[in-house]
Amino acid sequence: MAVLTLRLDEQLEKRLKRLSKETERPKSYFVKKALALYLDEYQDYETALARRADKDEEVLTLAQMKKTLGV
Repeated sequence: MAVLTLRLDEQLEKRLKRLSKETERPKSYFVKKALALYLDEYQDYETALARRADKDEEVLTLAQMKKTLGV
């Protein structure tokens, strides 16, 4: 497992410390969870951009999508 060192501003450190104390979980637990969530979201964002840039990808309007899904 890799080790990462980072600096947090005072307010963020206080919030993280409070959460850690309230939940009895280490601060690293929340940092790992937050980073994993961010990376997943960023990957979804990159996928959306790539699909948007793909000229061969069919684009549907909201109305077309609702009709296709029967909503």
